[in-house]
Parts: sequence; C-alpha cells; structure tokens
Amino acid sequence: MRVSIVRNYLRSLERSNEALTRADRPATFTMQERVWDLLPEVFAPVFSPTTGFSLQLLGLTGPGTAPRTGSLLEIGCGTGIIAVSGALAGCDRVVATDISPAAVRNAAMNAARHGVDDRVRAVRSDLFDALDEGERFDTIYWHSNYVLAPADYQYRTMHERGYVDAGYATHRRFLAEAPRWLNPGGSVLLHFSTRGDLVELLRIAGECGRALRGLRSIPSQEGDDLVDHLLIEVTAVAPERAVPAWDLADANCGSR
Repeated sequence: MRVSIVRNYLRSLERSNEALTRADRPATFTMQERVWDLLPEVFAPVFSPTTGFSLQLLGLTGPGTAPRTGSLLEIGCGTGIIAVSGALAGCDRVVATDISPAAVRNAAMNAARHGVDDRVRAVRSDLFDALDEGERFDTIYWHSNYVLAPADYQYRTMHERGYVDAGYATHRRFLAEAPRWLNPGGSVLLHFSTRGDLVELLRIAGECGRALRGLRSIPSQEGDDLVDHLLIEVTAVAPERAVPAWDLADANCGSR
C-alpha cells in the first residue's frame, strides 16, 4: 500500500522551508477582500489554503457572517486573521497568542490595520502560559500543527512549529489545559485534519479525560489524496466517562 505523502512530516517540513524562503513571499496579501500584513518569519496564509478553511469552519467568511459577541482566545494566531476577523464579526474581547514573537507583532499590526486594536490583544505565549490567572473566554480556538513528527524531533526554526508537532506534545497540553480557561457554557474548538493522526489524537484525549466531537468538515484535494479539515469540539468528561467520544455522524466527517 502506498503511504500517503500528506501525512509525512518530512514533506510538511519541506513546505515550511519553501514558504519561508520563497522569492515571491509578499509583505502584504489579500484574503476575504481585506489586505493583511505578513512579516518574514510568520506562517503565510497566501501559500496555504488552511487559514481559509479555518474561516469557513468558524463561519467567519464574507460580509454575511452573523454578528458574534463574547470573548475569543486564539492559540497560534500567526498573522492574526482569525483573531481580527472574530473582532470584526462582533467579539468584544479577543486575545491572540503565539509562541513566535514575529507572529505576535504581525497580529498586532493587522489588528491596528483593521481598526480593532482596542479589542484585540496580541500576547507571546506558549499555549496558555502567559495568560492572566483569572482570564476566562467564551471560545478558545486553535488551528493546530496537526502533522505528527517524531517525539525527538528538534525544530530548526520557529516557523516549523506551525507545521508539525513533535510527539503531539503540544496537542496533549492543549487538550489537558484548555477547558479550565473557559467561561461556563464556553467552547474549546480545534481545527484538525486527516493529514494528522486522528487515532493518536483520540488516544491522548482519552488519557486527558477529554471527549472530542466533530462539528463540521471541509474536504480538500491534495494531489492524489482527499484531505478533510475538521472542526472538533473538546469537552471535559466525568471521570467514569473519561474516554474519547468521537461523534461524527451528523457532521459527516471522516478520516480518508
């Protein structure tokens, strides 16, 4: 059986290097009829469709998007497109975090460009580490680095962290820690993909006492492979039910 290249972490690392070093890498780009700044070391949505899929999965595409209220925490914000779009759609408090200092600067630039810097705060943070202890959010969202790399892989650049997760260590931390930062009735949302290892994600969720529920999916053709981009809700479950629940029938999501 042919091993799909889309799940090969070495290919993802190649994609990272290509996006970082391309001669045509722009300083600004257009997405959703808006112009965005792009700093040299930051994930470039213009070279990947995944940010566009994030906007679709979250219902943040186009002028017809329903207004939103409440607070949003975006993990791994990159250029800040999701955070800024959430503020433009009506979120009254948005925190955009990233482990990359360049990404934090980039998100702040785009919040100012689009006039929502009074509602969007960009913070350098390794997941939740730099948040104020008392902060809570109505929605927590992470477009994860869903391609699994070996646990002993050593990142060569900050940029590679946006493409692969060594040993799914970051996914484990996110699943374990995210629910404690929610307001009552809030939601933890994860953008994952069948380019990642769903079986391993489910195993980790079970160990963390988390349930996973597929909300919706978007199919994407990548060469000979059909890849699903998935919006997953992460919930805490009672100890006696601390096993992963993967309910995808209604969302028509599947691993292909």
